[in-house]
Amino acid sequence: MMKRIFLAAIVATFAAGSALADDTCESKAVGKDGKALAGAAKTSFMKKCKEDACTPKAVGSDGKPLAGAAKNSFMKKCEVSA
Repeated sequence: MMKRIFLAAIVATFAAGSALADDTCESKAVGKDGKALAGAAKTSFMKKCKEDACTPKAVGSDGKPLAGAAKNSFMKKCEVSA
C-alpha cells in the first residue's frame, strides 16, 4: 500500500514539474519592461528563438552537423513544430 502511495506521489511531482516548466518561445517573448512583445518585435524574437532551439538538434545520424539542403529541410520542419 505504501509503495503505491509513494509511486503516485513521485508521478504527480514529475507531472506538476513538467507543467510548470514552460520554456517555450512564446513564454519567453517578454520585453525588458516585463510586458509581452507585440508586432514586429515579437515576430523577430520568435524567429530567432525557434532557430536557436533547432540549430543544436540539426545533426545527422553520424553525429556530424547537417549542411545545405538537409539542414534547410530539417530547420523548416523543426521551426514549425517548435
